[in-house]
Amino acid sequence: MGIFPASCQNKHMQGASLTTPPGEPPRAVIDALRRVLRPLTRLLIAHGITLPLLSELMKSVYVEVAERSFPVPGRPASDSRISLLTGVHRKDVRRLRGAAPGESLVPATVSLGSQLVAKWVAERRYLDRAGAPRPLPLRKGHGAGASFEELVASVSRQDLRARVVLDELLRLGIVEIDTKDRVQLRVEAFVPVEGLEEKAYYFGRNLADHIAAGTHNLLGERPAFLERGVSYHGLSDADVNTLGKLALDHAMATLKVINRRALGMQRRQAGREGPKRRMNFGVFFYAEDDDPEPRDASHRDD
Repeated sequence: MGIFPASCQNKHMQGASLTTPPGEPPRAVIDALRRVLRPLTRLLIAHGITLPLLSELMKSVYVEVAERSFPVPGRPASDSRISLLTGVHRKDVRRLRGAAPGESLVPATVSLGSQLVAKWVAERRYLDRAGAPRPLPLRKGHGAGASFEELVASVSRQDLRARVVLDELLRLGIVEIDTKDRVQLRVEAFVPVEGLEEKAYYFGRNLADHIAAGTHNLLGERPAFLERGVSYHGLSDADVNTLGKLALDHAMATLKVINRRALGMQRRQAGREGPKRRMNFGVFFYAEDDDPEPRDASHRDD
């Protein structure tokens, strides 16, 4: 089916809105939202997050976004206006605005581990001649070159023992010990194999930014963010496996280039005054059965 640019999405939305009755949300957006919600609902049910719990969470998010993203210049947002924008009852708006903000903390392992891996795959002293992350001896003096202990010390502002960090990264499946008792990076990006807290953090951060980029483009805001996809049907398992390997190889090469440049830029900006911005660049690959069986419209009570 080819490559689909994000800029086309806004045109499609505008065309669909012409057939939408006045006062109703665009049908194209509703259809897109339903598609996005299906895999998310699968995750919610799997973790026991029921509709009432989700509804309460959505109320708080609606109030937060309405207050932050839809202000009236020069005037404070009133409970009544937020209620009008969101459909959340005014008494709930008042309650939610008066509540303490929910915690959104980055797990300590994520903060330290992401910095550690970023340096490991970018700095020359931690790379082999082919530019791949070298296996590192745990401590200084156990072999030539840099050690895992030095790497930990370079990114940790606390006096953390290298062994403690190693044990946690081993638990998450990010590193392993090779046959020469060296610490080997298992993946070239910080994607934990184990650890729900860490995986959930990256799930939320990356998916939120992906949706934010798509929302920006769908609303016609400029300049548009990069958001592209390649989608094909009618492929065999072998075809999909080949394309998955090709995607992984090229994606990792691109991620390493972006990581290396961003790390250098971040260091140059350290201590400089002026506003700072953040960025997030990611890739994904997904495959499933081409023609899933249609759902049975009937139901029964067991």
